Amino acid sequence: MKANKFDADFDSGEDVTAILDISKARRPLQKQKRVNVDFPDWMIESLDREASRLGVTRQSIIKIWLAERLERLASDK
Repeated sequence: MKANKFDADFDSGEDVTAILDISKARRPLQKQKRVNVDFPDWMIESLDREASRLGVTRQSIIKIWLAERLERLASDK
């Protein structure tokens, strides 16, 4: 399939996933790297309460909040 036909099909809302080879697809800038961070007990308790309220894990709430802050910093520049 030519790129312009693919683009036209995609733009018109057709399902083009059947013709894609996603076996080696990667999300850019999503490589994971493990880091260790020490938090005081009160902060862990607060994180756990908020994570529970939102129905996510402690790790998820930390990632969400850090991502929001980093995006805000990037948009302020």
